[in-house]
Amino acid sequence: MTARGLFITFEGGEGCGKTTQIQKLADRIKNLTSTAFVVTREPGGVPAAELIRGLLVNGDAETWRPATEGLLMSAARHEHVEQIIRPALAQNKLVISDRFVDSTIVYQGIVGGVSADDIAAMNKIACGDIYPDVTIILDIDSQIGLARAMSRGEGEDRFEAKGQAFHEKVRAGFLEIAANAPMRCVVINANRTPDEIAADIWQVVCPHLLTSGLIGNE
Repeated sequence: MTARGLFITFEGGEGCGKTTQIQKLADRIKNLTSTAFVVTREPGGVPAAELIRGLLVNGDAETWRPATEGLLMSAARHEHVEQIIRPALAQNKLVISDRFVDSTIVYQGIVGGVSADDIAAMNKIACGDIYPDVTIILDIDSQIGLARAMSRGEGEDRFEAKGQAFHEKVRAGFLEIAANAPMRCVVINANRTPDEIAADIWQVVCPHLLTSGLIGNE
């Protein structure tokens, strides 16, 4: 594979604090380098994918079957990859994404029941050869995370409405992925203060940034 930038993804159940931690990481990197990097999210990241996001995160919990969700997620992801992620990596940039393929593997696959082969086929079409280098999985008690997510009151609560049992399975699904991909995935305990969590994330991410030359040793 040709040289490319660094692709970091953040995963976890609802209310685990991904948005907060991505912002903390981005702020820290900005203080260390003037090199441009990309912070993005799924589903979304580009206008076409944001349109699909609206279909997925709003409305009744049972609006879509899991396979339909997977196809919609993959359609949004394809636009995201081709418009944002692939070009940025080709320019040797750092890309940080709030969710990526692991969310589809968990939500629509492990929990939703879509076969692993079908999920893999969707992801292959959506991403081609693009895959995360590092995945941070923020692990939190599903009841606590769900309560946090529901308390935000910002809409986009279709997945939150799927219920406690669903979200317990989501948590277990992410831990299963981490166990199966220990070289890529790192589980971070998110039942702590934001600064404590951020410190652990930095310990994981910093060596990769140094190795990639995205930040210096100073």
